[in-house]
Amino acid sequence: MADAARALGIRQRWLGFTDSGLPEGDPLPPLPFGCFAVQPLERAAAPLVKLIRDFRPHVILSYDENGGYPHPDHIMAHKVAVEAYHAAADADRYPGTGAAWAPSKLYYDRAFNPERFHALHNALEAAGLQSPYAARIAAWLEADSEGHQAPAPTHKTTTQIECGDFFEHRDRALLSHRTQVDPDGFFFAVSADLQREVWPWEDYSLIHSRVEAKLPEADFFAGVE
Repeated sequence: MADAARALGIRQRWLGFTDSGLPEGDPLPPLPFGCFAVQPLERAAAPLVKLIRDFRPHVILSYDENGGYPHPDHIMAHKVAVEAYHAAADADRYPGTGAAWAPSKLYYDRAFNPERFHALHNALEAAGLQSPYAARIAAWLEADSEGHQAPAPTHKTTTQIECGDFFEHRDRALLSHRTQVDPDGFFFAVSADLQREVWPWEDYSLIHSRVEAKLPEADFFAGVE
């Protein structure tokens, strides 16, 4: 995590919880006792409320309800972020965690945006390269038993941040998590140069705003004074 923070030029703070792991099996085994995903919501959110009131961010970025993909910690991180975004603004909630602070905007990350994967898949095939996204796209398009397509994503893209100049920084940060990420795997199947040409953005959904928001956006801080 320290290497990733250096690659991104950010500050990072631990909130004191234990990784829940990704359970496997049928039926799924119970999550470890005391891990993050089984904490009561208010206990899990309190450190983040305190951090928000201390750091006073204008924008909060979160996973969506599915956690990007359904990892128990990702889903819990979503619940905690939404709780803290709203609760930090209410002086009557979470006493003892500092003065109330109201972040201006809440976004959900769309790292698995189907439109992005389609664009990258088509670009790879047009270049005569093998696409690792074919199976994922086929699953999205697969009809159900009644002949309907799979449901559309819950949240549409409202905000695209152009950040192609920083893709190498992003990739170095991701590669820092050596036990989690295969350097020859899915996330690195498309070169940074091809990504800059085809899809030079990161995609987000604006979920809540306390300032006037005009969509679509190209800046998290649009409308923030």
